Amino acid sequence: MNLQSVLLIATIVCIVANAAIAVADYVGAPFVLANSAEVGVPRRAIAPLATLKLAGALGLTAGLVALPGLGVAAGLGLIAFFVGAVAVHVRTRVLHNLAFPLAYLALAVLATVHLVRIATE
Repeated sequence: MNLQSVLLIATIVCIVANAAIAVADYVGAPFVLANSAEVGVPRRAIAPLATLKLAGALGLTAGLVALPGLGVAAGLGLIAFFVGAVAVHVRTRVLHNLAFPLAYLALAVLATVHLVRIATE
């Protein structure tokens, strides 16, 4: 499997993962509420944060389909979002589940690299 295929797969996984977690956020899944409370995110902030994740997923999708520049912007937004999530986990010393925001961050970086490659071809 070549690098371009790996990056495409990572981009698709990033889109699906962010859309799925946004849905979990919107419906108030128990694991979302527990994790948010543990790191000090107020319940009223969950839906707006979910909207950012969903917007990122939609932007990455648009980038793959027709607008790579928009995909790059969405990827950069997701990178910033998950850098913030990692920082919140570290600041609050909630490290037992740090792998999750780190995985989302890694996917966002790979997706952004892929879309930058597409945009500059």
